[in-house]
Amino acid sequence: MDQENGSSFTGFILLGFSDRPQLERVLFVVLLIFYLLTLLGNTTIIALSLLDPHLQTPMYFFLSNLSFLDLCYTTSTVPQLLVHLRGPDKSISFGGCVAQLFVSLGLGCTECILLGVMAFDRYAAVCRPLHYTVIMHPRLCALMASASWFIGFANSSLQTVLTFLVPLCGRNKIDHFLCEVPPLLKLACVDTTVNESELFFVSVIILLIPVALITFSYGRIVRAVLRIKSAAGQRKAFGTCGSHLTVVSLFYGTAIYAYLQPSNNYSQDQGKFISLFYTIVTPMANPFIYTLRNKDVTGAMRKVFCGGNDSR
Repeated sequence: MDQENGSSFTGFILLGFSDRPQLERVLFVVLLIFYLLTLLGNTTIIALSLLDPHLQTPMYFFLSNLSFLDLCYTTSTVPQLLVHLRGPDKSISFGGCVAQLFVSLGLGCTECILLGVMAFDRYAAVCRPLHYTVIMHPRLCALMASASWFIGFANSSLQTVLTFLVPLCGRNKIDHFLCEVPPLLKLACVDTTVNESELFFVSVIILLIPVALITFSYGRIVRAVLRIKSAAGQRKAFGTCGSHLTVVSLFYGTAIYAYLQPSNNYSQDQGKFISLFYTIVTPMANPFIYTLRNKDVTGAMRKVFCGGNDSR
């Protein structure tokens, strides 16, 4: 191919795990199960939050946003990956690659910000319990959720445009299972130092500012919880906050590895497995992490699925 720009391509080849055919068979089964669990778990969280009046609180409003986001996030990548794992055709159209990058990156950025917002919600609930309903007013909750989605997709729009403006000189084999910025930049036939520096700078803002907010919030939460005299009260506070911290650690740890290490240290094989983690494992785990030790959710599940009518 002698085209000078990626926009003249008819498509890309996602190499994925094609050099490991036996692994592809195993991954197909595992990822299919994980995807079905993701659909089931996150749909359940959204349904329960809508059906049970006790779950119509700021915490579950944000959790429903997270579940909806995770449903969209996995669906933007996993069905296509499953098709590629089952057959020899690993192609994706140019438009499909652009759309996948835009949607998956937008959702990923939104989740980064939303998890920071959820940490602020937990801080208000634990450290300012008497003023919680005033602080976390429904309008403020809607505003913070909307801002998370807007910022996430505004950044995605910028990164998508900048990435596909880079000349590829006919290179169309992406050493990954989805269209992401780092492997796409590796196709470039020009110096991408400016693009990589810009991506690093934006990633620091999108990833580390929420991490700073989360660290501050949970530092204050730990101090407040330790002052609670009731052991039951401490367990409840640490239970809900511990679930959120587990999700935060899983998501930010893998995202920081993928986007905040120098490109010359970036291992493509490791990058694929890290991407698998935050595109499928974390969205699958989120609803189970939040519900397994949460009496409000388990109680709502019993009422809804066992036909209980008592809302008290």
